[in-house]
Amino acid sequence: MPLTLLLLALAVFAMGTSEFMLAGLVPDIASDLGVPVGSAGLLTSAFAVGMIVGAPLPAVLARSWPVRSGLLGLVLVFAAAHVLGAVTGSFAVLFVTRVVAAVANAGFLAMALTTATRLVPPDRRGRALSVLLSGTTLATVAGVPAGSLLGSLFGWRVTFWAVALLCLPAVLGVLLGLPARTAREGTAGVPDLRAELALLRRPRLLLVMLLGALVNAATFAGFTFLAPVVTGRAGLGELWVPVALVLFGLGSFAGITLAGRWSDRCPGRVVAVAGPLLLVGWPALALLAEEPAALLALVFLLGTSSFALGGTLIARVLHEAAEAPTMAGSYATAALNAGAAAGPLVAALTLRTGAGTLGPLWVSGLLVLGALLVALPFRGMLTAAGPMPPPRGAARPGAPAGAPARPAGRTRSAGPED
Repeated sequence: MPLTLLLLALAVFAMGTSEFMLAGLVPDIASDLGVPVGSAGLLTSAFAVGMIVGAPLPAVLARSWPVRSGLLGLVLVFAAAHVLGAVTGSFAVLFVTRVVAAVANAGFLAMALTTATRLVPPDRRGRALSVLLSGTTLATVAGVPAGSLLGSLFGWRVTFWAVALLCLPAVLGVLLGLPARTAREGTAGVPDLRAELALLRRPRLLLVMLLGALVNAATFAGFTFLAPVVTGRAGLGELWVPVALVLFGLGSFAGITLAGRWSDRCPGRVVAVAGPLLLVGWPALALLAEEPAALLALVFLLGTSSFALGGTLIARVLHEAAEAPTMAGSYATAALNAGAAAGPLVAALTLRTGAGTLGPLWVSGLLVLGALLVALPFRGMLTAAGPMPPPRGAARPGAPAGAPARPAGRTRSAGPED
């Protein structure tokens, strides 16, 4: 894999750490800034809102920019938001920095998803996506615990500084690994925005976006409320909560790695295996929650299956949106963020029912069932293997703007197109 891709994954790791790290920092932030814990908890909601609007907005604004300028600008805004958050004494300012950081995060991920597929040959694009998204999964394994440890030892502000510093290698990677568009190229190679948005009327694209949203909603519905299951139903101590979260993170890393190996060659096999495992796994977790060994084993299995299926669906979104080269990544990111926001909201409604803390697990199972029922009539589309095609009419990598596109049947190692 190109070094630039690995450095982009490091930026995704920093951003994923920032997204999840507040879970262990909220009490310290509340105490330091003199606000109630409930108010400090709104910082998580602020990041979620920023992520939802942040996928398409920066993609639209930066679509006429060179890829390098767009990625560089977004990672710098993200880092600057954390620097400002680290030094401010105002909760209102910190709240705004979380929204800004989330918008930059979602925009960066949307652009990076598209860029990753252009840094490698067509038959390795699924693998490239898995490398990029491994940054998020590693954040749940290492970044979030490390951030909590830093916050406990040196205060929550040090964690914000650490996230900002992690962005610096990505800045170098963008500057050194991606070419800048020359002045004479202008914006001739940028597709018409209306044509790219028109792809959202394509049923195949909407289908895989819906499936991606449903699977991610199932993942976050169960994952968000895993802690009370561990300490309540399983009867384990609070120290077992990070153990369960790390197991889920390790499983998600394994799952995204499997998706990288198989999503290009046989996506249908991933769907056929991971989908039923999730359909059985979430209800099994609810039924066996009082058995600690079974619970921990199922948590790992569910992390693996969730991210194997989710990573494959991301690849299919980019495949179906290949004719929207500046917006495809935002479509995938928006679908995932919509699921991540909706899943916990639906799951939270079940906490006051007779199901109690097990309610979110049943919700996850129902969401997976819904996804499989939607996918069943279209399984032929999901089983179609093959690398993602280059955008229709796109110039050859390294060719000047306006040069004729290479025929679709011929492939070569691609560089990032601006």
